[in-house]
Amino acid sequence: MTSWRRTALSLGALLLATACTAAPDHDSAATAPSAPAEEPAESPSPPLVVRSLTSAEVQYGWWNWAAGSTADRSPVLDRSGRWCAEGQHENIWYLAGTTGGGAVERTCTVPLGLPVLFPLVTRFGEASDCETFMDTAEGSATLDGAPLAAEPLGATRIKLRRAPDSPFGDSAAHIENTWSCGLWVRMDPPAPGLHELTVRGQASEPGITVEVDYHLRVAAPVPTGAV
Repeated sequence: MTSWRRTALSLGALLLATACTAAPDHDSAATAPSAPAEEPAESPSPPLVVRSLTSAEVQYGWWNWAAGSTADRSPVLDRSGRWCAEGQHENIWYLAGTTGGGAVERTCTVPLGLPVLFPLVTRFGEASDCETFMDTAEGSATLDGAPLAAEPLGATRIKLRRAPDSPFGDSAAHIENTWSCGLWVRMDPPAPGLHELTVRGQASEPGITVEVDYHLRVAAPVPTGAV
């Protein structure tokens, strides 16, 4: 037998033996542990949405929500919480303070899973107005007796769109180059159930005092058309 033929036969036998050794039977294939699946990337949770907002996004979002309702349906002028859900956004639940005028007690239902955002005290105007305002602004908030962190946000340029007859001045629909500032609270989604939220704020330039007690009910939204 020629040498090239012996080499070919030896190589073929080697490949056949390797294939027979590597191929598992059906029973061993069924019981062999599968390779661990790759961990899916985590989606940002709702708290990250509100905590990652810039000063402009915080103040633009809240002010345009608060000024987007007419005075007769305004969450800011509301004394009972009746208009708490007016004009709310999809990913953040805003709460209103007051324009002064004494303490207010409101009852409000907050959708389960939404972070909450509100000011202790805030204003809009010129950048110089904010400098004076922030020098005297102070306040606090508690949820079920536990203090919440307040965050000062200084003069920030926003575009404020106001509804006709909004609680914030004349009926102009668009205001350019407005500045906003204040003390703000970003709150993680509250646990389901009933909660007591207190909001206190004040400033002397201009003089304003905010006192709101919220009775919050956190629950899953009722589907449209449900009885």
